[in-house]
Amino acid sequence: MPKAQTAPDSLRRTLAVILGLTIAHLGLLLGAIGAMAGEAPQTVKPEDAQIGTLLFESEVPGRFVEAPRLGSDYDVTVSGPTARTRVTQRFYNPTDGWVEAVYVFPLPAESAVDTLRMVIGNRVIIGDIKERQEAKRIYEEAKASGQKASLVEQERPNIFTNSVANIGPHESIVVQIEYQETVRLAGGEFSFRLPLVVGPRYSPKPIVQTVDFGGNGQGGWGQLVDPVPDRNRLESPVLDPRTNDPINPTTITVHLNAGFALAEVVSHHHPVKIEGAGDSSRLVTLAEGAVPADRDFELTWKPAPSVDPSVGLFQETIDGTDYLLAVVTPPTVASSEKPLPREVVFVIDNSGSMGGTSIVDAKASLLYALGRLKPEDRFNVIRFDDTMDTLFPDTVPASADNLGTARIFVDRLDAAGGTEMIPPMQRALADPRPADGSFLRQVVFLTDGAIGNEQQLFDVISASRGRSRIFTVGIGSAPNTYLMTRAAELGRGTFTHIASEAQVQERMKALFEKLESPAVTGLSARFQGATADLAPKLLPDIYRGEPLVLAAQLDKLAGNLEIGGTIGNQPWAVKLPLAAAKPGLGISAVWARRRIADHEVSATLGGETREAADAAILKLALGHHLVTRLTSLVAVDRTPSRPAGERLTRADIPLNLPAGWDFDKVFGPAGEGMGQRADNGAANPVVGDPQLIDAIVTKPQPRSLKLVDAQKMVFLPKTATDAELRLMLGLLLLLVASLLALLARRSRHAE
Repeated sequence: MPKAQTAPDSLRRTLAVILGLTIAHLGLLLGAIGAMAGEAPQTVKPEDAQIGTLLFESEVPGRFVEAPRLGSDYDVTVSGPTARTRVTQRFYNPTDGWVEAVYVFPLPAESAVDTLRMVIGNRVIIGDIKERQEAKRIYEEAKASGQKASLVEQERPNIFTNSVANIGPHESIVVQIEYQETVRLAGGEFSFRLPLVVGPRYSPKPIVQTVDFGGNGQGGWGQLVDPVPDRNRLESPVLDPRTNDPINPTTITVHLNAGFALAEVVSHHHPVKIEGAGDSSRLVTLAEGAVPADRDFELTWKPAPSVDPSVGLFQETIDGTDYLLAVVTPPTVASSEKPLPREVVFVIDNSGSMGGTSIVDAKASLLYALGRLKPEDRFNVIRFDDTMDTLFPDTVPASADNLGTARIFVDRLDAAGGTEMIPPMQRALADPRPADGSFLRQVVFLTDGAIGNEQQLFDVISASRGRSRIFTVGIGSAPNTYLMTRAAELGRGTFTHIASEAQVQERMKALFEKLESPAVTGLSARFQGATADLAPKLLPDIYRGEPLVLAAQLDKLAGNLEIGGTIGNQPWAVKLPLAAAKPGLGISAVWARRRIADHEVSATLGGETREAADAAILKLALGHHLVTRLTSLVAVDRTPSRPAGERLTRADIPLNLPAGWDFDKVFGPAGEGMGQRADNGAANPVVGDPQLIDAIVTKPQPRSLKLVDAQKMVFLPKTATDAELRLMLGLLLLLVASLLALLARRSRHAE
């Protein structure tokens, strides 16, 4: 009879079997990991995705990658003439891998970005200002070393990129950015605009090509210069709103301290809750909580009837240096001379990005403008996309017949095609009668400004403006305000924003009151009793209802500021005692940012060389801790967090299409329009089947599951991996497990 088995023998055999099965399963697991080792973060099948997951197609057929998620909070404090904004961006990695998230976001064109914080748990890392290349090197080294890092770079004065490296599996990182700016005053109304989304940019091939015969030229051969060398940095994946839920939830809080009694506070594009905190203060929050980042937030406020904020004087002392901000609105004076008739060239953008509500608003604005012309005026209409038509060979009298022809022309416009803005601007500025002083020549340019070659347009304006004055009208929910304001500045005109059809009549009426009223010209500003570095250096002409806003760095706060000019044909002057200036916030940053803009404009107009301008900009930026074209903010956590050997994948945060835009007009049906624009640097669309999108930063919310075909959104690394080594290890463990199982079987038979 067989010998009775003892407990230890039975236990050993049981343990051997369990160990064998465990090692077998471990081998299969490591083998699977090895097969996908080149994919970081880990891919998933659609049926395995959690509710609230944004999926992008990976290199492995049938498997997808989860995108990082983003939520933003804007906290704004308005203190009299200035506003301080803190932007909190929360990046969440929903995957099992390590991610570098890259987010392209807008800020106001005149914002002075001076603060960066990265919050990890209960630790706060403060960013340092560095020259751009040095900041990039620090960031890349930290990224490669597995350290958490954040890098804020300026792509345009109103477009920034935030790169956040080494976000761990299912981890959140908070990045805070702060900036300073002035609020806008026009027609007795104050306003503050918060841009929330960067619209797709059209970056055309050069119309007027430039050639570099520098270091790359050999034997007389030069190299063509790309007018948009950074076109790839302006691109972000864009979601089709017809098949995708909105993403990138945003909350906004405005602490409004006007400094005077308020009559009304209005949010034009978002429902808000307004709570009173005294005669001069309000707390403004979004009535619906978080909203998708798909349109600009605009807040306006008016003073009580008893208040006349036409003159303001504010000062700030930083490190023993005095800074001054002066806001002066000249009076409205009727000229004693009969106003000159006007020669107006209207230019309307009917490119694809103007599709949807934008082309409706642009046409309504232009039709209103045509109705304001007087019989003695002359006019013409130019329309453009990637082609151009001019209604008349030259400007024609504003007769009933000519205006009727123009209205029919405008009514028939539809939005399609690319945005080639250089030819229509050149055509509008072409003046067949440059010495004719019997007409005021004005160009009214209606567009969303969705191009990437802004500098080319500025160069055309500075070279060809002649006697023309350019008035830009920004159309839509998210216009390129940098292009609009700088073009108007170079063209000695003004910028008007029309975000909805409800604003057409009011804002076009205000624009034409400026066009029809005498401008304040020949402006001068002189300090008595103090030495000042003034910004702007070139004082602009200002129009009805607009203030002159000056910032200055002073050696002492003493004496007077004298401002003078001519309104129509009458002299005007005002004297401001500097001792009357009240404390203000952020004036030093505002001054530095304006001086930086001065040097950019001076280089464009040929007032100084690009090298001299860059040297001055760099000195100002480093001295005042500001992000510019030449400087960046970088924050690095000194403690490495990503384990050695773990892969890191870059993922661009997708953007919403700006509200009112027509996806097919920009990218073509199902993205087919990209075929025409791929070589122009247009943003990547997200097209195809509907897809699930998570609108909450840290915790997904239940929604119906949708999938996507979005190969262009996230590219996984194609570098070599240790997949073969892991497969060999898996096979070895399987072999060991088999041997252990065989030994256990033999032991059982022997007993």
